[in-house]
Amino acid sequence: MEMLRAKVPDDWLPRMLANLPAVLVDHAHLERKAATTAITLERYRDLFGRVDELNAIAIEELQHFQLVLALLKRRGIPFAQPHPSPWISGLMHAMRKGMRMQVIDHLICCALIEGRSCEKFQLLGRELQSHDPELAAFYASLVESEGNHYATYILMARAIDDAETTRRLDYFLDLDAELIRQPHDLPILH
Repeated sequence: MEMLRAKVPDDWLPRMLANLPAVLVDHAHLERKAATTAITLERYRDLFGRVDELNAIAIEELQHFQLVLALLKRRGIPFAQPHPSPWISGLMHAMRKGMRMQVIDHLICCALIEGRSCEKFQLLGRELQSHDPELAAFYASLVESEGNHYATYILMARAIDDAETTRRLDYFLDLDAELIRQPHDLPILH
């Protein structure tokens, strides 16, 4: 994974642990959005040859969505409205328009979301071991998948234009670092 340029803020993990029901609802929405995004990427001409890979990601994300929904049901947590993520919005608003530029930016944004998920699921998996082993195991079980999605999206972007992907990845890594440091009190993963 490309090196992220800022760590998760210190207040993130305590906020997640204090709001686990809301975090699980947010997680469900993130998995649903990840599935629909993988399908949305299929509209780009440069990715027509990657439809099978994108479908596989969408299916896996929908399976994760179902797993989170099952957790919500077992825990008696109602599925509710999502909170918009300032971090994700900030990344997505930086995407350029124009098919070749837009697809590279879109893939990089997706990769960074998957990469941050991988990082945050590792943190949750470790921290939850002592007081919620089921949830700890669940988050630990998702880490590899998130890392694989990160790598797949970066490789797809590099296959379109390696030099432009390197340049834009540098830009988005700086943007990610800036956005992740912006404080908010929302009980959301991102």
